[in-house]
Amino acid sequence: MDEKEQLRVKLQKCVLAIPPEQRIEKSHQACQKLISTPEFQNASSIMMYLSLPHEVDTSEAILHAWQLGKAVSVPKISWQQRRMIAVEINSLETGLSTSASGLRSPVTGVPMLFEDISLVVTPALGFDRKGNRLGRGGSYYDRFFADEKFNASKCGFAFAEQVVDSIPIDSTDVPVDFLVTDEEITYFNNQVGE
Repeated sequence: MDEKEQLRVKLQKCVLAIPPEQRIEKSHQACQKLISTPEFQNASSIMMYLSLPHEVDTSEAILHAWQLGKAVSVPKISWQQRRMIAVEINSLETGLSTSASGLRSPVTGVPMLFEDISLVVTPALGFDRKGNRLGRGGSYYDRFFADEKFNASKCGFAFAEQVVDSIPIDSTDVPVDFLVTDEEITYFNNQVGE
């Protein structure tokens, strides 16, 4: 098992150990912090993710975005093409399907153009203090962020327990611009070539 895999196992255990009622409270605190950021306030279109049961619940932030008149899109994964597109949603109740892994995604919907997205809120198993993310190993977000038309702000979204000192990275890993947890908001100065 390589270093990334070991860290994935450790972080998964750590997240699963958070009691459900604490997870609800921590999700609320994280959503409140996210909503307070200028990136969220100023975005006309936000790409969020539909949370898995043990992830930070994004529902509150999605509902708030709609209240502010923002367009909200979520990832729809094409497993065949191994890529992800952003699809606009208008409900958390209808038009979604759930895969065997518990991943919810829109059944149909209008794809959102890269250039129309102002902010992408991204999940991961872990983040470090430089904005590097440890995903689940599919590299869907890394490929999405690497598209030449992509110019949105990238926000990591996680529980404080998911922040570690350092994450092993390789050349295809794309860091986030800032990280929001239930305890803090951290901005990173990730300029290319630093």
